[in-house]
Amino acid sequence: MPDPDAPRPLPRWQDLTTAEAAELAGRDPVAVLPLAAIEQHGPHLPLDTDLRIGEGLLQAAWAQLPADFPLLTLPPLAILASPEHARFAGTLSLTPETAIRVLVETGRAVAGAGVRRLVLHNSHGGNRAVADTAALELRRRHRMLIVRHHYFLQDPPAQAGIPAAECRHGLHGGRIETAMMRHLAPASVHDAEARHAGSLGEELEASLEVLRPEGPAGFAWLAGDLNPAGTTGDAAAATAAEGAALVDHYATHLAAALRDARAFPLDRLA
Repeated sequence: MPDPDAPRPLPRWQDLTTAEAAELAGRDPVAVLPLAAIEQHGPHLPLDTDLRIGEGLLQAAWAQLPADFPLLTLPPLAILASPEHARFAGTLSLTPETAIRVLVETGRAVAGAGVRRLVLHNSHGGNRAVADTAALELRRRHRMLIVRHHYFLQDPPAQAGIPAAECRHGLHGGRIETAMMRHLAPASVHDAEARHAGSLGEELEASLEVLRPEGPAGFAWLAGDLNPAGTTGDAAAATAAEGAALVDHYATHLAAALRDARAFPLDRLA
């Protein structure tokens, strides 16, 4: 007997028959392609942290959409661009050039199936540049609407209680990611290893005018540059309650992006 409290399953591209895929393409659906990473997240989080967070946000966003919303969820691209973490054991990464090609070829296949609305739902900072480049190439070649959704570019909600300094410096494996993992996959968090990891960015903030790891005047960095452990931020302070608030906040924005992608007037594309 189905569990009434179980989340509504996502409509997965791979579950359709070819006839069903053709029928859904005729309804002008939104396809969403999750972009993630398999990479080190310090001693306290698993290698698939970005993938789990991305899937959790998408599931939560789907719960906010009508049951008849024409959505197609593509199989996640879990291994993309993680060269900044390559020195740490367990990290799997493509070159940026290969990652861009994989994204462009996947989008080409989606366009070939008759789908013209594609959302790149990205949960890994290192994928941002390749996703943006691939999106423009797909727009140029296929007259598709390509939406780039990077959840981490949003400020967390005030009710989550994340300090501003943590938002600036907890860039990887810090309080925000750890909190969401405590909510989404608590058994995967190694509590005894979750600790505060200071960032080079905090030191630079006290000594330089504008140069930071990220922002308007950012420098290229490898994970070990910011902290030898490969993580930054206060993972020890993360709670599951914070994670629930963060997931709801980011998922609400993602759901809005999916609705907007469906409502966008394709005839406005040149």
